[in-house]
Amino acid sequence: MAKQKAKIGVLGASGYTGADAVRLAARHPHIEIAALTANTYAGKHMQEVFPHFFMLDLPKLETWESVDWTKLDAVFCGLPHGTTQEIIAKVVEANPKIKILDMSADFRLRDMATYAEWYGHEHRAPHLQGEAVYGLTEFYRDDIAKARLVACPGCYPTATLLALVPIAKAGLIDTDDIIVDAKSGITGAGRGLKQNTLFSESGEGLSPYSIAKHRHAPEIEQEVAAAAGVPVTLNFTPHLIPMSRGELCTSYVKLAKGKTVDDLRAALEAAYKDEPFVFVAPKGVVPQTQNVRGSNYVQVGVFADRIPGRAIVVSTLDNLVKGSAGQAIQNMNLMLGYPETTGLEQIALFP
Repeated sequence: MAKQKAKIGVLGASGYTGADAVRLAARHPHIEIAALTANTYAGKHMQEVFPHFFMLDLPKLETWESVDWTKLDAVFCGLPHGTTQEIIAKVVEANPKIKILDMSADFRLRDMATYAEWYGHEHRAPHLQGEAVYGLTEFYRDDIAKARLVACPGCYPTATLLALVPIAKAGLIDTDDIIVDAKSGITGAGRGLKQNTLFSESGEGLSPYSIAKHRHAPEIEQEVAAAAGVPVTLNFTPHLIPMSRGELCTSYVKLAKGKTVDDLRAALEAAYKDEPFVFVAPKGVVPQTQNVRGSNYVQVGVFADRIPGRAIVVSTLDNLVKGSAGQAIQNMNLMLGYPETTGLEQIALFP
C-alpha cells in the first residue's frame, strides 16, 4: 500500500533537471518536498536561484552532507556524472531503504569497463552498479517497480530508443546500418557557464558537438543490442539547437529483407498502444518539438525514404521532462506504488 505522502529530496536542485524535478513534484498529490541540496547555494531560498518558484513554500537549499537521509522515502539526483556515485553510496549507507532516481549517467551502463572507457575513470560505486535498473519505463516497468536504484536514461537515448527498440526487437531493420541525427535545446548542456551556450554564441546558429564520441552513444547501443540480441554499433551525432528545451532525433535505418515501412509503423503502434505517454503519429504527420514542450509525452513518426529499402523514424520529446525529470517522476510513481501517470499529465505548452 502506497504511503499517503512520500518525503522526497532533490540532489542538485540548482541545475535544470533538478529544478524541473521540483516543478513537477510541487504539484504531485502524494509528494512532500522535504530536502533540496545545492552546495554552492546552501542557505538560499529556491526562488533566489530559480525566480519562477516564487509562489512555492520550499525548504531552503542545503549541502547534501547536512540532510538527514533517514527521513526521506526517495531522492532525485541531478548531479553531474562522477560525483553522483560516491554521494549516492553515502545516501544508501545512511538509509538502505531509500529509493534512488538517478538522472545522471553514473549507473546507466551495465558494463563497468565501458563506463571507464567513456567517462575517463573507474566506477566508484561498483557494489551498487549491479542492482541499478535502466529506467526507460516503457521497457523495464516491472523491474523498476521492484528496484531501489533506477538509472534514468539520458534525453537522447530516451528519444532514440523509443524509436528503435521495438523495430530492432522485431527484426525489422539491419542493426549494422543505423544513423541517428539528434538535436537538443540548450538546457541539455546544463546550467553551468560555458562560452558555446551564451546567447550571442548559440542564439542564431546550429552546431554539432562531440562528433563520433558522445557519451550517450554506448547507452543507446547497449539497449538496441539487448533488444536485437546482437552487438550494435551505430552512428550518433548530436547538435545544439537555439531553443531552451526540446529534442528531436531522426534515425535513418535499413529495412530487413522483405520488410516495409508499414511493418515498422505496425510494430511501433503495437508496442505503444497501451502506453500513456508515447504516441505514434498518424501516417504523414511529422513529429515536432512544439507538440511536446513542457510535457512528458513522446511523439514518433515513420516515413519511407526515397532510397529503396530504407526508412526514417523521427522521435521528439522535452529533454527536461520525459528526457529527464518527468521520466524520473514516472519511475518514482512505480517504485512507490502510485498510478504511473500521477503528476505528469500536463498538455504541451503551445505556442
